[in-house]
Amino acid sequence: MQFLPDFLKQKTILSHQPISGGDINEAFQINTTDGDYFLKQHQRPPTLDFLEIEAKGLAILKATKTIKTPTVFAAGNLNGKAYLLMEYLPSETPNKSGWENLGIQLATLHKTTQENFGLDHANFIGSLPQFNHPQTFWSEFYVTERLQPQVKMAMDQQFLEATDLKNFEKLFLRIGSICPKEPPALTHGDLWSGNFLIIKNQKPVLIDPAVSYAHREMDLAMSQLFGGFDPIFYEAYNATYPWEAELEGRIPLYQLYYLLVHLNLFGTGYLGRVRAVVEMYF
Repeated sequence: MQFLPDFLKQKTILSHQPISGGDINEAFQINTTDGDYFLKQHQRPPTLDFLEIEAKGLAILKATKTIKTPTVFAAGNLNGKAYLLMEYLPSETPNKSGWENLGIQLATLHKTTQENFGLDHANFIGSLPQFNHPQTFWSEFYVTERLQPQVKMAMDQQFLEATDLKNFEKLFLRIGSICPKEPPALTHGDLWSGNFLIIKNQKPVLIDPAVSYAHREMDLAMSQLFGGFDPIFYEAYNATYPWEAELEGRIPLYQLYYLLVHLNLFGTGYLGRVRAVVEMYF
């Protein structure tokens, strides 16, 4: 391989092959005499510490001892590319036990709290910046640190119009009355089906986080954006940490952030869904 972090230069490499690395990264399985590794790299990262920040998010999740994350061996940049080297974890198809374990362990993770919403550093959602300035109230955090930056980006790219901006401003005033008041919860932040694994013994593993202390319903909403998880997952979660009544009516509001992210990353194919969610809460 042309791209080889120092850590791997100390190993005897037997083979390597490309594997799925998500929408924005390249990824490889590296087989060595010392075991197998997962190498993720980004050709043109938004910042050179792009994947170091992801490693920091994995460490925050790992420190809770509630759910497994991959062991990180190295992260940094090499010749202008960001890279992240982790243990390779062969995945299995989740069965009833796997979905239950994921629901229980995510609910337990969400019980990890702190005084304010936010985080002590900015990170990324996909390849876009995600801001985490601390806020006392969820509604203020969701508007200023999540929705407004994405709306501004969409306006700058001319995806949204002046009437859209006015509609968003009306929505911003309503968020505090829609979302239930709960303590800040440590969230994965980008919890779709591609960002968790089920490994041996039906053990869940979280990958590719965009962590922050947010409203825990954000993770539940993201899990439903592209088809949803197995109902067993939601049953196990709710039995462990019951959500407030009428969650389904709030799900689109939380999904709005992720739809805006997709609009800014992938273009106007997501514009109709963004507008439909905003109008839903008038």
